[in-house]
Amino acid sequence: MTFPPPEEVAFVGGDPDSNANECPAVWRAPGGVFMRGKTVDDGELAARFGRDVGKGEDETDIWLPDSLFEAIREAVTDTFEDDRQGPGQHDFASLLKATRRSLIRFEMRDSYDETEPGFDEWRKTGDVSTYDWGDHLDQVRESTARGVRWRRVRVVSEPASEYIQWEHACTHTNVEAGEDIRWLPRTLAADLMLPGADCWVFDHRVIRWNFQRGNGTNPRHYTFSSDPRVIRDVVGAFELAWERATPHAAYLPGEGN
Repeated sequence: MTFPPPEEVAFVGGDPDSNANECPAVWRAPGGVFMRGKTVDDGELAARFGRDVGKGEDETDIWLPDSLFEAIREAVTDTFEDDRQGPGQHDFASLLKATRRSLIRFEMRDSYDETEPGFDEWRKTGDVSTYDWGDHLDQVRESTARGVRWRRVRVVSEPASEYIQWEHACTHTNVEAGEDIRWLPRTLAADLMLPGADCWVFDHRVIRWNFQRGNGTNPRHYTFSSDPRVIRDVVGAFELAWERATPHAAYLPGEGN
């Protein structure tokens, strides 16, 4: 099947009871509508649906909430206003604002964006004061003051890369702001089932995944999950990693074989 180009797709509406990270929604396009909903992976339900109609290899079953029906009606009757805009995805600040108890972070790489301001200066002089923290430290202080616990595990190779050495040199500032950070050598993590990408987990409720490019730069492309099975696995892996990891004050990068 050939789909219409994106410029011919109009947003109709999303589920008002969902968050912006995982929101069932409806779009109108020439000749039909697009819908986003929860994938139905229940075998008994699939068999039940199969008693009524066949299912093509390129088709999937989705679930939509009752609250989306008005948007579906508008879509099929073309009674919605032009140029509607959805809220888009929540940014980090809004996710943090809604967090009440816990924020955990997995970092899995040995190098990130080496063009970041401050990295080259540290390489030349050892000075870490030129790094621009933006609003991060204020976010840490504000959220920890209202009871949010920040924990971060960095899984690293040894001897440590230059980037990790610089990151380690800067980390006392994170800790002073209120983060609890630990370092886990890969040699101690080999038998743990760790996630394949960096992520934040907010209140054991929402995961935000981010995927760096091969050169370490961040395309600012994030995906989200609130699937309790995924959250269970990631949080469980984090707790195992946390127990094995070394607190920042006791970890010296560059050691090892």
